[in-house]
Amino acid sequence: MTSPIRTERHDDVLVIISDNPPVNALGAAVRQGLDAAIRQGVADDGVAAMVIRCDGRTFFAGADITEFGKPMQEPGLPTVVDMIEASAKPVVAAIHGTALGGGCEVALSCHYRVAVPSAKLGVPEVKLGLLPGAGGTQRLPRVAGLKLALEMTATGNPISAKRAQEAGLVDRIVGEDSLEADAVAFAREIAAVRPIPRASERSVAADPAVVEAFTRENAKRFRGFDAPAANIACVVKATEVPFAEGIQFERAEFMKLMMGNQSAAQRHIFFAERQAAKIDDVPADTQLRAIKRVGVIGAGTMGGGISMNFLSAGIPVTIVEMQQDALDRGTGVMRRNYEASAAKGRMKPEQVEAAMGALTPTLDLTALADCDLVIEAVYESMDVKKEIFGKLDGICKPGAILASNTSYLDIDEIAASTSRPQDVVGMHFFSPANVMKLLEVVRGAKTAPDVLATVMALAKKIGKVAVVAGVTYGFIGNRMLMPRQVEANKLLMEGATPEQIDRVHVAFGMPMGPFQMSDLAGVDIGWHRDPTRIENIRDALAAEGRWGQKKQAGFYDYDEKRNPSPSARVAEIIEDFRKKSGSTVREISDEEIVERTLYTMVNEGALILEEGKAQRASDVDVVWIYGYG
Repeated sequence: MTSPIRTERHDDVLVIISDNPPVNALGAAVRQGLDAAIRQGVADDGVAAMVIRCDGRTFFAGADITEFGKPMQEPGLPTVVDMIEASAKPVVAAIHGTALGGGCEVALSCHYRVAVPSAKLGVPEVKLGLLPGAGGTQRLPRVAGLKLALEMTATGNPISAKRAQEAGLVDRIVGEDSLEADAVAFAREIAAVRPIPRASERSVAADPAVVEAFTRENAKRFRGFDAPAANIACVVKATEVPFAEGIQFERAEFMKLMMGNQSAAQRHIFFAERQAAKIDDVPADTQLRAIKRVGVIGAGTMGGGISMNFLSAGIPVTIVEMQQDALDRGTGVMRRNYEASAAKGRMKPEQVEAAMGALTPTLDLTALADCDLVIEAVYESMDVKKEIFGKLDGICKPGAILASNTSYLDIDEIAASTSRPQDVVGMHFFSPANVMKLLEVVRGAKTAPDVLATVMALAKKIGKVAVVAGVTYGFIGNRMLMPRQVEANKLLMEGATPEQIDRVHVAFGMPMGPFQMSDLAGVDIGWHRDPTRIENIRDALAAEGRWGQKKQAGFYDYDEKRNPSPSARVAEIIEDFRKKSGSTVREISDEEIVERTLYTMVNEGALILEEGKAQRASDVDVVWIYGYG
């Protein structure tokens, strides 16, 4: 078998090249090749310096995930990076694409680093419940400083080449199209420089104030997770002890995380997300339909958020409303959302204008005639949706995909109102649609394979994690929510409060409880809209206009910053329903809340699988991670 590592001589510079597509993962053959190539360069008297670079689209982008859970083949990455750093001849990392995880650790073990302007460097292991275990937590603070090392290891977010250069992590920014030549020239410049700068020989000053501030600022983000704390502890250790002792501490912390339940769960989700993108009975090479313009019906919270996904991905959108004031209000909210992102530095002002410039607002449904995909995002009424799809059937061009953003309703019944059920699919975005990553793609009985494949591919393009669901009331996520909500409502009648039930869910590990979620999504979602028909507590809240956070009143009262507080009015409504039903009020334990609300969800997930409404068990996990946190 040909080694993925080859070497080329440029006079007195040995260039070591990895060609291991698609992302130059640091598998056993790559590690063995690097080991042999460094030894070759050290032994050759004609070599003054070495450059490590990669073919393809990126520098080493991390470990080989296919090796996870298997016995490690020698040499391990810690051995390889130690050998690179120990080289008696200077080694330069030439970085393009992304140097992530083990790739960043390889770069750190090199004596110098050059990068193209578009390159990014990062150690995302924390997102798998781990830490960079090949010396990353010890070399990074010694090279880039304490503050940046804390940020990079504990959040896992990559940084730009420019920021890396400012921190000393990159020595020089080189030409986007001349990486190898510039890296070789740089290697000649520093070939005779002695002593050779080695990260392990540097020191980094302790600064408890920096550590305390970083931990405090990220307390909410890190809550419940072991890996961020372990990363922070390792980086802090680099300020306290010699390199060799820090490495021993890092190795012990790494093994603790690797053997723990949290990392196992996070690695499970990593693979589950990739598996979810696969459709069991649709070939991977299915020809996709071209989506050059998207239509959205409804400019409310969901319609506006859905539109933003496509606009942000550079896909023009035609958005339709029935009334001019609703259209103006919806597009105004979209602009304000974009401008808020720009104010936080997440977008440039010109990107805001480009996104809004690609939006065509209209009151004319026939303007959707040239759209390749139309998404209906009106409220949950089967009659209204069927009427809209009947009209779309006569307006939209042949081959256009017709999608409903319904949260619960039967896609097959909606499709039957058209003459082209093969073109109809469910695209259930989660609220807020421009933020939440999950997209349930609902496959109708007659949905064409290329429609399904096109929507799944499009989901990736707009930054969503898509899961295929079958037609069943509530699909995967909301169907599992229903038994939880039924039990939560019963618990209210028996003596629990919304605050207690929500607190138990948050303590369990959920980002919010059922009543907090209802207020966020909108108490009025799925409401029958008849204020005189009050059959339950939710009906009573909706009839009074307590529609959740958007009205500053739902199951909770909200201040202008949307901070919740218990509502005396809601307590009155609950008490009134208890009296009418003759309920016996008693003390409800936290344990009973867990068993009655969460175990019922597990049971429902098992039924969904048994009925074939989800492709695989891990898809159910993906829905709950990305749709409900």
